Amino acid sequence: MKKIALAVTLLIVGQYVKAQDNDRVITTGVPFLLIAADARSAGMADMGVATSADAFSQQYNPSKYAFSLQQQGFSVSYTPYLTSIANDISLGQVTYFNRINERSAFAGSLRYFGLGDIDLTNEQGQPLSTVSPNELAIDGSYSLKLSERFAMGIGARFIRSSLKIANETEDASAATSFAVDVSGYYQSEEIAFDDFNGRWRAGFNFQNLGPKINYDKDQLESSSSFLPANMRLGGGFDFIFDEYNKIGVTAEVTKLLVPTPQVGYNGSSYTGVDMNGDGVVDADDALLANSEYRKIGWTEGIFKSFNDAPDGFSEELKEFTWALGAEYTYQDSFAMRLGYFNENEAKGARKFFSLGAGFKYNVVKIDVSYLFSASKVKNPLENTLRFSLTFNFGDNYDEL
Repeated sequence: MKKIALAVTLLIVGQYVKAQDNDRVITTGVPFLLIAADARSAGMADMGVATSADAFSQQYNPSKYAFSLQQQGFSVSYTPYLTSIANDISLGQVTYFNRINERSAFAGSLRYFGLGDIDLTNEQGQPLSTVSPNELAIDGSYSLKLSERFAMGIGARFIRSSLKIANETEDASAATSFAVDVSGYYQSEEIAFDDFNGRWRAGFNFQNLGPKINYDKDQLESSSSFLPANMRLGGGFDFIFDEYNKIGVTAEVTKLLVPTPQVGYNGSSYTGVDMNGDGVVDADDALLANSEYRKIGWTEGIFKSFNDAPDGFSEELKEFTWALGAEYTYQDSFAMRLGYFNENEAKGARKFFSLGAGFKYNVVKIDVSYLFSASKVKNPLENTLRFSLTFNFGDNYDEL
């Protein structure tokens, strides 16, 4: 990558690539926090808040660790990013969890998003230096069973974003912030039906709740960005046909807990709220709306996110994404997965199908996934293989 502009584009767009006819798409800082880092969840359309417990639960719902059948686990995941334009952009994650007793567990993880090397040049095109922008998040969580069937968890996250490029007047100091997660997970007992047994699952997670991230400490209002706070809600059911064959189906909805921009531009005209009351929505309204938007605090923004869309409730509904996924497992040693993800055209237009597989031998498990875009907007993970490797060790717990 030779152009600084590419890095800026990646910073602004991140995971959300919007179509030309979109106008009020919600954008945030550090969007890498929303990228599915593991291949199991990616194989089911980036869902994980209500799927069964695994080593990757830290990113989606750490409450699930209290239901893990493995005492301890360690995982490594690798996701190439924007492979169509570069070969050195990727997301990596390592996770460790420990179910310390029948009722509780703790976990930690490190996520690292590298944007590769960028060669800086002066106005004459002469090389100056090479920089390697990156972002990372360090997580910790604790989960506790409040009953035999329900657990809650809390997570804490330190975020560091080193995307700023130094020049003659500014340094390249990294932006930092912190966030918390509050989650819950329910798993029913195994229920006997006529031809199979079954188990219900449900989960929620309020993620990335924390102060806005700021790259210019001396310009707090104009340069701070909301964290990608979001609400995940999901439910599922396991069809247990015998001791070898099981199919789990899951549905999940997600909403960013970030205010809606009051004025947007769809490529030909401005839409939204007439901020200055002159009877027309134009560039002046966009500037005023942006200034007012930057002044919203992160806690105020969470509550505003449910009722501030200019077009009312119908637009609020458009800000929900939804996903469906299924997983077939045989003898807990082989798995096949598929999923579909949908986002409204006016709010990002991400639509894709995903496939995945998992293979387990002894204490080692390998997961892979592949994504097919179903939208006119190109997905940065399109035609990309994602890999995860898990090591489980320690005693096994019985499934009640």
